[in-house]
Amino acid sequence: MKQLIKEIQSEFQNHFTGNYLLVNSPGRVNLIGEHTDYNEGFVLPAAVDKSIVLAISANDTQTARIYATDKEQLYKADISSEIKKSDKEWPNYLLGVVDQLRKHGYEVGGFDCVFGGNVPIGAGMSSSAALEGGVLFGLAQLYDLEIPPAEMAQIAQKAENEFVGVQCGIMDQFVSLNGKEGYALKLDCRSLEYEFYPFKRDDIRIVLCDTGVRRELASSEYNVRRSQCEKGVSVLQNFDPDIQSLRDVELEFLLAHESDLDETVFRRCKFVVEENKRVLQACNDLDKNDILSFGQRMYQSHAGLRYEYEVSCDELDALVDIAWKIEGVFGCRMMGGGFGGCTINLVKEQNLDHFISEVSEQYLEKLGQKVKIYQMKVAGGTHLIHNSEVSINAQTSS
Repeated sequence: MKQLIKEIQSEFQNHFTGNYLLVNSPGRVNLIGEHTDYNEGFVLPAAVDKSIVLAISANDTQTARIYATDKEQLYKADISSEIKKSDKEWPNYLLGVVDQLRKHGYEVGGFDCVFGGNVPIGAGMSSSAALEGGVLFGLAQLYDLEIPPAEMAQIAQKAENEFVGVQCGIMDQFVSLNGKEGYALKLDCRSLEYEFYPFKRDDIRIVLCDTGVRRELASSEYNVRRSQCEKGVSVLQNFDPDIQSLRDVELEFLLAHESDLDETVFRRCKFVVEENKRVLQACNDLDKNDILSFGQRMYQSHAGLRYEYEVSCDELDALVDIAWKIEGVFGCRMMGGGFGGCTINLVKEQNLDHFISEVSEQYLEKLGQKVKIYQMKVAGGTHLIHNSEVSINAQTSS
């Protein structure tokens, strides 16, 4: 991380002048709670120690000047009036934040920004949310904006929804901004209330195994699943008008009305109802430091995603099947929308090398493909980088 920070500092000094703030904005994993967010349920994500780092300063103009280190591109935008989208796409994640700040009644001026990171792109760790949260946090610091945590997450989400044009939920931005080192964050996707649960096991690593599969099917099937859940709710409301979403449905009630639902719709609803319950049970497991039970719920979650929600794929299932048989693996499941992407694994540190070796060899043998593997730990949310974290030659603020 120190090397990344020094690179960002150097690039800022190459392109701009003056003092700046350094911001660390993390990627995230979702430990458990998949496809529950748009059903107004619960999720249990955590911020991790893979981040976007930004150097940002006010420049006393009405121009945003942004340099992306990974693309080696400088972009300038007039933000004096209506902000226009860029054809380059990547600047829109930052410009969208300025657009939303103004729509929420917060005034900001021009700024200079350099950013780069070590969040794996395409691995489902929400590098876009980290970038949005990072520039939002930096601008709030520069312009003394007092924005409550939930509103800050909503601003970042709407920047992606309305300006970038990606219909993501709020989980990614919320945990990236508000994560806490050593804790998972349980988020109520209806009320946006949140609680922290301890995840302080230094002997356990979070490991992502990336299938390398990216399928367009995920977007269309996501909409299908959402529609099926809404169909289930509309039927169940005939028997209980107080039901607003699957969040309000108990499993016993759902089972009692199985015959009233289309078979596929029933299976989709059953998964969501059970997954919500698993999140709450998993929180209790963390309170008790019962990582064995927590891990079993991860396997149960994957089984539901595989057989009831039907959003897994051969590559993901192979990785889960491999992990199940390796000593020192507490739990494993697919993470994200499905049809590709990563599995998330909880692995005992002393078994880590063996795990990596076995997964790599067996995945190549079974599927003829290499798997990318990323290790990480639970970390804090978006924050300013201070002198204690790296030797800084330019001024930072607290």
